Amino acid sequence: MHTDPKAREKLYDLIKDIRVAMMTTVEADGSLRSRPMWTQKPDANGDLWFMTRLDSSKTAEIGRDHKVGLAFSEPDDQNYVSISGHAEIVRDRAVIHEHWQETMRTWFPNGKNDPDLALIKVTPEYGEYWDAPSSTMLHAYGYAKAAMTGKPPHRPGDEAKVDL
Repeated sequence: MHTDPKAREKLYDLIKDIRVAMMTTVEADGSLRSRPMWTQKPDANGDLWFMTRLDSSKTAEIGRDHKVGLAFSEPDDQNYVSISGHAEIVRDRAVIHEHWQETMRTWFPNGKNDPDLALIKVTPEYGEYWDAPSSTMLHAYGYAKAAMTGKPPHRPGDEAKVDL
């Protein structure tokens, strides 16, 4: 497990341009439920923010169990990040206004003053990332080696578990 600031910085760098994360919450019966969520850039503390409706199932699930998982994926670049953290529902209108993006009007047609609009603040506790070169030749080589030897190729790139 890394507590190295460089590993933490790399993890955040990998997710900074990914627009959609899969957010996993815990249902009342203990089952897991995932859904796509539009992302915003992490704040200065490293917290992640998402807009939601107060009447959504994820809001109720977070109210019962604050643990969430976030999965970020950029297959073209072979970058993948998983974050586990603590979520809370934020209803503060000033904070909502601060995080409002006009593109969110697609989901919230009444805009930032919609009384059903809230934020989910995720404070990351743990993360893991995988990144690898996305070279077509590298993948072709890996496929050929696996087909001939029955063993996967050595995984190039970088992988780390990070305390956040």
